[in-house]
Amino acid sequence: MNDFQSPASPPPTAPILQTLSLSKRFGATAVVDNVCLSIAGGDIAGLIGPNGAGKSTLFDVLAGGQQPTTGQVLLRGVEVGFHPAHSRLAAGLGRTFQIPRPFAEMSVVENVMLGRQNHAGERLWPNWLAPRKIAQIEASVLRRAMELLEFVTLAPLAHQPARILSGGQRKLLELARLLMAEPAVVLLDEPAAGVAPALLEVIIARIAELNRRGLTFLIVEHNMELVSQLCRRVFVMAAGALVCEGSPREVVRDPRVIAAYLGGAAA
Repeated sequence: MNDFQSPASPPPTAPILQTLSLSKRFGATAVVDNVCLSIAGGDIAGLIGPNGAGKSTLFDVLAGGQQPTTGQVLLRGVEVGFHPAHSRLAAGLGRTFQIPRPFAEMSVVENVMLGRQNHAGERLWPNWLAPRKIAQIEASVLRRAMELLEFVTLAPLAHQPARILSGGQRKLLELARLLMAEPAVVLLDEPAAGVAPALLEVIIARIAELNRRGLTFLIVEHNMELVSQLCRRVFVMAAGALVCEGSPREVVRDPRVIAAYLGGAAA
């Protein structure tokens, strides 16, 4: 676990991920409507809203699963809104999914090793021309994967097939695989969904620790307890637009947020 001994991260600084007037339309319907958000480097932010608010579509546009209709996505000030997901990952922006889908028959550690980017062993000629060097790289990748599995508490299952993992363990595996790519920003899609309470505490603790070490997070989540524990800033969406942002305590008391969740009459 030597790579996890870095000091605590400094306070959030300049924006690392931004959207400028970002919209996604399907026909005449604006599912994401003129959204402007800014996440500072080293921050941990939440994105909440009622069902149908546009959170998942916004998340997908940020991650590269869909392209925006108008507007920009900036990563470290560089426009990436029309780059595919793998290019964004190479630039430092990675994501997890609400329902992880590991390679079921591969071992847990093999699944993590797949997250390594630009692996020389994946190319034909280096394997023929420099087999010793490739073997050294493979050993290094395996060591790193085992360190990550130790970090997410899955090391005892490293050589078991991924199909035996529970839903919560699969989310930890997906996080470890993403960390293998060394992202600077992680988009987490409902990390609490379908997770047993004991494993949820592990997930929360690991996210908090990674953030202390400098990793930036944006978390889409319905579990307000998790959002309150982890997030310094929360963005609230309704009907495709951002209606509020602030600390968790501020947003749950905001009349616009109450109206979005309960309806105008209830508010």
